[in-house]
Amino acid sequence: MAAGYILNLKFHRSWYNWPVNLSSLWIGLLAGAFGGLVGLGGGIIAVPLMSAFLKLSQHQAVATSLVMVVFTGLVGALTYATQGTVDWLAALLIFPSAMLTANWGARFANRLPEWKLKRVFGWYLVVVALSLILKPYIPHVEEPLQGWLRIIPLVFTGAAAGFASGLLGVGGGTITVPIMVLLVGLEQHTAQGTSLLAMVPSALVGSYTHYRHGNLAQAHVPGLVVGILVGAFAGGLVANQLPEFWLRLTFSVVLIWTALRYVGTKPKPAPKEASLEP
Repeated sequence: MAAGYILNLKFHRSWYNWPVNLSSLWIGLLAGAFGGLVGLGGGIIAVPLMSAFLKLSQHQAVATSLVMVVFTGLVGALTYATQGTVDWLAALLIFPSAMLTANWGARFANRLPEWKLKRVFGWYLVVVALSLILKPYIPHVEEPLQGWLRIIPLVFTGAAAGFASGLLGVGGGTITVPIMVLLVGLEQHTAQGTSLLAMVPSALVGSYTHYRHGNLAQAHVPGLVVGILVGAFAGGLVANQLPEFWLRLTFSVVLIWTALRYVGTKPKPAPKEASLEP
């Protein structure tokens, strides 16, 4: 069962390696803080940092990021639920399609060479950056869908978010939140809380699929999880005291700069064959 694999992860000796856990901890703190400041999951920051500083492959970074998403989604959803800003029915409608496509996304990721996966991740960062910049200008729909028609966008947005989650190691909130606000008619905070809850099962399925392919960097999980939880909490506290416009603009610039590096990724040249001439 996918739900049991996290509890049964093999405990490596490196879990008790303080240099390993400390390097993972600061990455988790930074990813969580940035995510908490702008209301996004930490995956879009954690994946590039793990690739750059922990020297993980893109596939390993994606797999390990999804474990973080499980924990941040649980804690974040619980926080929103205590304030009554989680639509449980909407989350339940998102679950099935998101879980199904998260498995597909993870499988598809493992069929891609690393340079192609990095390019896809880079374009996703561009989309996230643009969504942050344009967020204040998105019109609110006065007459959202009613009744059973609300099921359609929830199922489709769950499918899209789940595939992106399994493929890229992100929560998918950039996809689900706008749809829930624009078409389903949820308030912004309720959409965010519902999105956090909805991303947990898909991230669990996606991380399990990657785990079966041997991509999970288990040694870094403890530090990353602790770091991102603390960082997200701290970022959320500070966010209300900082100007939202400059937060979004700064974060968007960082994302676009990172995206340009990923989009420009090229395949590694094939090694030259040894000459057979004497």
